[in-house]
Amino acid sequence: MSTAIPPHSGQPERSGASPVSGAASVPRGGDGPPRDGSAGTGSSGPPAWLRIAIPVLLIVIWFGLGGVGGPYFGKISEVQQNDQASYLPSSSESTRVSELQPQFTDSEAIPAVVLYVNDSGLTDADRTFIQDREKAFAEAPGVSGGVSPAQYSQDGKAAEIFVPITDDDAAADNVENLSTVAKDGLPGGLTGYVTGPAGQLADISQAFGGIDGALLVVAVVAVLVILVIVYRSPLLPILVLLTSILALSAAILAVYWLAKAGAVTLNGQVQGILFILGIGAATDYSLLYVSRYREALRDNADRWGATRAALRGTIEPVTASAGTVVAGLLCLLLSDLNSNKALAPVASLGIVCSYLAAMTLLPSLLFVFGRAAFWPRRPAFGSPHPDRDHQARGFWPGVARTVRNHSRRTWLICAVVLAAAAVAVVDFRASGVPQSDFVLGQTEAKEGQGALGNHFPSGSGSPVLIVAPESGLQSVADTVLETDGISDVTVVAQGTPAGTLPVTDAGVQVPPIPGSENAAPKTVDGQVLLQATLTENADSAAAEDTVRELRQKLAGQQDVLVGGTTATTVDTNDAAEHDRNLIIPVVLVVIFILLMLLLRAVLAPFLLILTVMLSFGATLGVSALLFNYVLDFPGADPAVPLYGFIFLVALGVDYNIFLMTRVREESLALGTRDGIIRGLMITGGVITSAGIVLAATFAALGVIPVLFLAQLAFIVAFGVLLDTLVVRSLLVPALSYDIGPRIWWPSKLGREAPAEDAAAASR
Repeated sequence: MSTAIPPHSGQPERSGASPVSGAASVPRGGDGPPRDGSAGTGSSGPPAWLRIAIPVLLIVIWFGLGGVGGPYFGKISEVQQNDQASYLPSSSESTRVSELQPQFTDSEAIPAVVLYVNDSGLTDADRTFIQDREKAFAEAPGVSGGVSPAQYSQDGKAAEIFVPITDDDAAADNVENLSTVAKDGLPGGLTGYVTGPAGQLADISQAFGGIDGALLVVAVVAVLVILVIVYRSPLLPILVLLTSILALSAAILAVYWLAKAGAVTLNGQVQGILFILGIGAATDYSLLYVSRYREALRDNADRWGATRAALRGTIEPVTASAGTVVAGLLCLLLSDLNSNKALAPVASLGIVCSYLAAMTLLPSLLFVFGRAAFWPRRPAFGSPHPDRDHQARGFWPGVARTVRNHSRRTWLICAVVLAAAAVAVVDFRASGVPQSDFVLGQTEAKEGQGALGNHFPSGSGSPVLIVAPESGLQSVADTVLETDGISDVTVVAQGTPAGTLPVTDAGVQVPPIPGSENAAPKTVDGQVLLQATLTENADSAAAEDTVRELRQKLAGQQDVLVGGTTATTVDTNDAAEHDRNLIIPVVLVVIFILLMLLLRAVLAPFLLILTVMLSFGATLGVSALLFNYVLDFPGADPAVPLYGFIFLVALGVDYNIFLMTRVREESLALGTRDGIIRGLMITGGVITSAGIVLAATFAALGVIPVLFLAQLAFIVAFGVLLDTLVVRSLLVPALSYDIGPRIWWPSKLGREAPAEDAAAASR
């Protein structure tokens, strides 16, 4: 079989395409008209003044959006909601309990647990200091409601104080202030911690604090370095990066006001993904346009003609790409989790702004700068297209020859390797992780929670909350007390210093405190609120099992709701698994339909979906091995595979769209097999660059010390590279070449199979 890559298959070159060879005979020049009056002069179209006015107006509009939206980079974190309950749907049991809780406690506070430990035993000086801190906590800023008296452990080595922290935008700062007060003047040998739900919330807020700074800096620098290497031009990378930043500014401006109005729920995860998508997608679309514009400058003498040609060649694949990603994201609206629902409109806005900037701002900027944007490697009018030369040497011509000469062997090897990697997907643990492991690394809240479990029931500070009818108080309490994993039960009361009354199998116990004789459970609309202390850490798997068992036992009693921190985690994980099982099939169907419309075929879209799914399986398999046996992660959130799937399938199909739309375009002139080879040669460099850029931007998520984002960063970055370098470069073109024109079945191109197969066999 011949190793040459012919430019033709006995069919005429498509109209408007530049010649593969012999182009050097055409006079080269700048942006002026060609001397021979050939096509591409741009003589038709709007008058000269309008050709200038349109791009200038677009540039002014985008710079105006950037000027208004720029300051919101530092303000968008103000509208974040990072508490776990905000992730849940309003119908979940734990959310309903959290909505009722303030009616019983007269406070929407988050409990903080201040723990003091002296491994040698608490001294009199320690106890005096702890009692003094009780008074100081009550006067500390951000403390809401009464501070509980210190409770001492049976081993005499620890004391805990429950401090309610105001649940507002300054909650993390309030926890930090509380920690300062708690440790002010600690006696020797005594160690202090601030932990509990408020401590964990402070850890999360601090972890997401780098989104506005570190994440953006790392992502922008990574993209700039890659663009400089790709273009080897001082100006072009700046224009592309400017397009991405202005697109993100517009998206942030819109998202900020939507979140402030309550139209969307924004959390740190969604904000981080918006930043990455805004930069990565806009850069990808820009790379594709720049590639087409460079081609058009070789075929058109003036900038207007080159801009029109570049837009005509870019608009379909980029629109299809953006539409595919948006369609996949909007499927998240079917989700039960509010965080997933929030990602749908927020990320979709980021994609839309990226698309609009790449298709309006960048063409305008390149129109203004013309060939100077590519300096020092300006594409001269009439110069040959190196990526269309069938005698060309280099990496992508070499890949194309491999695909041509060994198509079946190539795609079989790729498929087997990917399938082997996908086997490890069974080891991907995505049943949820403890809330304390949400933030990577050691924190005060984590250390305090561990120390708490050594001296008190580990669930102290994060009780199970049970709303029950007053008439069924004792029956519910008895059921709770009989449940393994519960150490004690109290009922929220009125008239006692601690605000609760112990409940035993003998009934509600009124403590012998002067003035408490009339104490009774607080009733709201005929309901009471019980608090059950867990023996295990509230975010442990054992605690989740206890809550599930408790719900099963109480299922027969009417109007009983079980909530609290652990129940919220249970409901979050269950909703995430439901979303994953529902949304993944829907996304596949939606993308398949879009691909059929784009490629005017059925078989090609079906095979593209299969290859991307194979790539996704391989990515999860490799991720499972890395997370479990190298990084020793405790597991993964159930939403991690869903997010990974949304981005990898949508973005992986993107690169196949870029390739196959160009292949279809070339196949109309050259025939399918030669069209595949030329399409691969032409798009190889630009799609690879786009994949590397997107992988680098998603990898930047790793600078945020959050387990979810770290895992998502690796999954998407590795998966995008796998799609770009293996699936799109080898598997898809080799499989398509082996099938031949039938890949376009049932379109007209697919019916050319017999003639082309005969021609290919005769080579």
